[in-house]
Amino acid sequence: MSSFKIAIIGAGSIGFTKKLFTDILCVPEFRDIEVALTDISEHNLRMIKTILSRIVAANELPTKVTATTDRRKAIEGARYIINCVRVGGLEAYADDIRIPLKYGVDQCVGDTICAGGILYGQRNIPVILDFCKDIREVAEPGAKFLNYANPMAMNTWAAIEYGKVDTVGLCHGVQHGGEQIAEILGAEDGELDFICSGINHQTWFVDVRLNGRKIGRDELVSAFEAHPVFSQQEKLRIDVLKRFGVYSTESNGHLSEYLPWYRKRPDEITRWIDMSDWIHGETGGYLRYSTENRNWFETEYPQFLESASAPLDFKARSNEHASHILEALETGRVYRGHFNLKNNGVITNLPPDAIIESPGFVDRFGINMVAGITLPEACAATCIASINVQRMSVHAAIAGDIDLLKLAVLHDPLVGAICTPDEVWQMVDEMVVAQAEWLPQYAHAIDAAKDRLSRSTVQTRTWNGAARRPVRSIEELRADKADKQAAE
Repeated sequence: MSSFKIAIIGAGSIGFTKKLFTDILCVPEFRDIEVALTDISEHNLRMIKTILSRIVAANELPTKVTATTDRRKAIEGARYIINCVRVGGLEAYADDIRIPLKYGVDQCVGDTICAGGILYGQRNIPVILDFCKDIREVAEPGAKFLNYANPMAMNTWAAIEYGKVDTVGLCHGVQHGGEQIAEILGAEDGELDFICSGINHQTWFVDVRLNGRKIGRDELVSAFEAHPVFSQQEKLRIDVLKRFGVYSTESNGHLSEYLPWYRKRPDEITRWIDMSDWIHGETGGYLRYSTENRNWFETEYPQFLESASAPLDFKARSNEHASHILEALETGRVYRGHFNLKNNGVITNLPPDAIIESPGFVDRFGINMVAGITLPEACAATCIASINVQRMSVHAAIAGDIDLLKLAVLHDPLVGAICTPDEVWQMVDEMVVAQAEWLPQYAHAIDAAKDRLSRSTVQTRTWNGAARRPVRSIEELRADKADKQAAE
């Protein structure tokens, strides 16, 4: 097999980039490739290049690793481009959580829809289109763009429809949900089969089979409620399973943001979440987790570097889709996964222009989706509400239309359950002003938004949310890690 080049944009996401890289090296035919890393942070780029180069040297591989802050140079000649960026970093992300709290909107993650996810999309989409321009102009002809960055549906929608690049969106929610179901049913490797379909972060296990036997709602409910951990951590997901008849792929905290019923009152939030880990519903949980991880990487970098000198365990390949897709495309070994692509009739009761997440098979002919899936009506209704918000958000980001942006936020299910139109209008003005440096398409609207804010009579409040935890220090993280190791 001839060598080829992979570019990773946002490679400064050190832990995730290392995982993608080691997964790729687990494919024997891929050890002679070039991996080009690019990021706006020279500091992070140096760290990750040093780690990956150490892995290559320790395993005596011919793999070439390069790093540059010149994105176009990294993309030049690449056959595959993987996107892991977080536009605005943790600074902008903090505003995605902080400002909506002033208006009563309590988010756990805020990276998909809701107020935070919509603004995240506004920051991402202009940059996504810049990536696509570079791919069209300097990448290998027919290059494939693999997007891991959230908001998944909006980013993928913009890249396909406006960037005109062959794009697939990738997430790991399906795999994690499948692991949970396997655990509660006591399934061994290869015994559990399922079909998940819907939209990213609202994908549904519409068919679950254990050794070929179909597993129904009542059996799933009983198994989840009997599980000593999941029965507490996934209370909201279990309630949705009881009412909808199918289990959602997304975590308890994430799912709570997309539905207008569970996070609209503080007392209801605490009823449905679990504070054992951020992902189960904690206010701003992912922001805290991400902040702690950034600090942890900075302080513990020598240990990460030392671990990179160990021999690779080529059997320890993760279930992240990227390496498996590349393997199927390059070798013809068929891979089945769940992918984010334009619907075009694959799911019969979702709009054709929507970005769906649904099963497909990959081989040398590309990604081939399984067509003709019909979602249960409640699942479709929930997805369509989000799709309508996503569509408006993408169009607003492309046009720099602040009025359409406000309408998108107004139609968000959770925001609409909490805020009045006047509150939404002011909240969006405040978020756009706070994030102006990452929103070039709204430059013409910033002065008017500032003027409206100076004259506004809408009342806000100082509120940390229903279930906020402080960011832990490095010392506290070390102590927690030591406690967990001792318990094991």
